[in-house]
Amino acid sequence: MLRAMSTYGSGDLPEESHPQPRRRTTTFVAPPPRLRKGSVRLPFDAARRLAAGHPWVFRDTIGRPLSSESGDVVDLFDPEGNFIARGIYDTEGPIAVRAISRDPHELIDHGALDRRVRAAARMRRALLPTDELTAYRLIHGEGDYLPGITVDRYGDFLVMHVFSASLSKLSEQLVPVLRDVHSPRSIYVQKRYRPLGGEGPREPAEMAWGEVAPLEIEVREGRMRFGVDVTAPLGTGLFPDLRNGRTAVTARASGRRVLNLFSYTGALSLAAAIGGAKEVVSVDIAAKAHARARRNLQLSGLGEEGHEFIAADALTVMARMADRKRLFDMVIIDPPAFAHSRERSFSVERDYRELITSALKICDSGALLCCAVNAHRFSLDSLIHELGEGAARARRLVRVVEQLGLPADFPLPAGFPDGNYLKFVICSVV
Repeated sequence: MLRAMSTYGSGDLPEESHPQPRRRTTTFVAPPPRLRKGSVRLPFDAARRLAAGHPWVFRDTIGRPLSSESGDVVDLFDPEGNFIARGIYDTEGPIAVRAISRDPHELIDHGALDRRVRAAARMRRALLPTDELTAYRLIHGEGDYLPGITVDRYGDFLVMHVFSASLSKLSEQLVPVLRDVHSPRSIYVQKRYRPLGGEGPREPAEMAWGEVAPLEIEVREGRMRFGVDVTAPLGTGLFPDLRNGRTAVTARASGRRVLNLFSYTGALSLAAAIGGAKEVVSVDIAAKAHARARRNLQLSGLGEEGHEFIAADALTVMARMADRKRLFDMVIIDPPAFAHSRERSFSVERDYRELITSALKICDSGALLCCAVNAHRFSLDSLIHELGEGAARARRLVRVVEQLGLPADFPLPAGFPDGNYLKFVICSVV
């Protein structure tokens, strides 16, 4: 408790018989800086994380709904009232605000979007071999300071993915900028958020500008050729983010017997074939995916000799192969984060260990085990841990020899480890 101090004249001392009356004192606390409407003061930890480069403010950090509407621009401040960032407010979902600018004087207008799109284009021209690559990412959301929006190029066509309804206005403003900077034949928009009516089948991509795209567009990645559909609701048929993994498979596939699990449209199978694999077996639950894989072989000038396509559950296929003692020199595991079949449901976080154990039972000595994970919450440490647990169950020795991630057209802002969602690990099996 603070005690009041009496004041006296110069050189005076208090008299014991006549004590001076106590003065009531209070501790002065300066009021917090007043913030205008559309501004948010963040707690210390959240403010520090945001200042260090993390682009998201989570809803539980704010604690209460703002008066702003979804899609409004809001300013973010630290507890002392210092400006940190400007962002887009979302009334739904776990991310309440996505930071889009660190400049308190920058308006989020056509000029700001134009600067970001042109800067992203310059970086890719400097880092990518665009003369032999016609499918790559032009805008990688937070990494290009356009959070929640990605744009992929497939030849002369662009596909924009929008991950929140709060970004609808921003995505509409982005269309003429993309048109001016990249001169595409058309721009399609794919909404990757839940519709207002709840769950339902994902709608096809909508054409936002330009001419109607053909059902198949041929793109190239080095010696490989792929047929993609930019209007498809569940994906074009090619994942540009896995390019480093395909390059690694091509470099190491020569003379190997390759098993590609969850093969989808066969991009990694094609990578192995281009690299000189002796045999390639592609396993996917969807027979339609194999038809597109065969088409990619054809576009790349390769026949189907030495290729086998199996439409079945991956774990079931591996169990049968283990019973027949069929072995491989390279096994590729690239599962979706979640999947359902007649036989089982699959979750990466729950079931990856079982995949590793089963795969190791059909790996010959000296085989390479290539493990891909596409999930934010499944870290590289978790993947390596699951590799160890799976190897112990299979009673095999496994060494991690290479760790790959996202290619240069998928940049991450410093301070944003959550954005490093893709892991590709290559192991040598003893």
